[in-house]
Amino acid sequence: MEQDSKIYVAGHRGLVGSALVRALHRQGYDNLVLCTHAELDLCDQKQVRDFFDCELPDYVFVAAAKVGGILANSTYPAEFITTNLAIATNVIETSWRSGVKKLLFLGSSCIYPKHAPQPMTEDCLLTGPLEPTNEWYAIAKIAGLKMCAAYRRQYGFNAISAMPTNLYGPEDNFHPSGSHVIPGMLRRFHEAKLANAAQVAVWGDGSPLREFLHVDDLADACLHLMRVYEGEESVNVGSGVELSIRELAEIIADVVGFTGEIVFDTTKPNGMPRKLLDISKLRATGWEPSREFRQGLADTYRWYVEHGE
Repeated sequence: MEQDSKIYVAGHRGLVGSALVRALHRQGYDNLVLCTHAELDLCDQKQVRDFFDCELPDYVFVAAAKVGGILANSTYPAEFITTNLAIATNVIETSWRSGVKKLLFLGSSCIYPKHAPQPMTEDCLLTGPLEPTNEWYAIAKIAGLKMCAAYRRQYGFNAISAMPTNLYGPEDNFHPSGSHVIPGMLRRFHEAKLANAAQVAVWGDGSPLREFLHVDDLADACLHLMRVYEGEESVNVGSGVELSIRELAEIIADVVGFTGEIVFDTTKPNGMPRKLLDISKLRATGWEPSREFRQGLADTYRWYVEHGE
């Protein structure tokens, strides 16, 4: 990407999109095209085509998505698959049609099979059944990355895809029923501390293992891939480090300052038993994560306290 390139970040107000905007500005890319959902509905093909015809961006980052945790995915499966399929289809197809130089599509580690060998390499995609609690979102994301591969293969469109692990950071969704594990826990432990509650309940038995990456590390990795990667296969983006949900709850309780009891609700689902990405492919391109986990959690908690939902 050239410093004066026109760059469109789809979903710039979300967790990932806002981090991409911060990273682009840090690295001197200021010619950005940013539209809110009210200004541009990415599920509307005509609106998307009109927008691209008017703006003619050189590079596109597809960070827009309908996201949520286990409860949200289970409650709104039709919305998760329909919305995310529409976003991927409209933005990727229209980017190719309008002559975009390069596009990066962001997937998710939930695209991999529930019992994939650990750590998960990129080639284990579609080798087994998905985790049922997020299959609707996962199928839509798989379709998006396969669209990138198909448009590259048939039309020579320079579309690449990155598969991030579980993310956290500023601008996350802290909604009590629609959030992912870290923002959800940060909110519950914070509210419990304010209420002097005796305990906080955590879904599952605490045994699942998860990998987490600060969203600003992901954004740096995406800009790096835009500069150096040209392959059809997606690229995993993670920290290479995992911890159990029990360990995560204990760290968050300490960061928040909650001193009560942590109770694990075994009537609720665990989700995938383990989800660690193999990031050797990304490391081979010369990139490494740089943000320390506990400090990243503390910064995220501080942002939540200052900004709320």
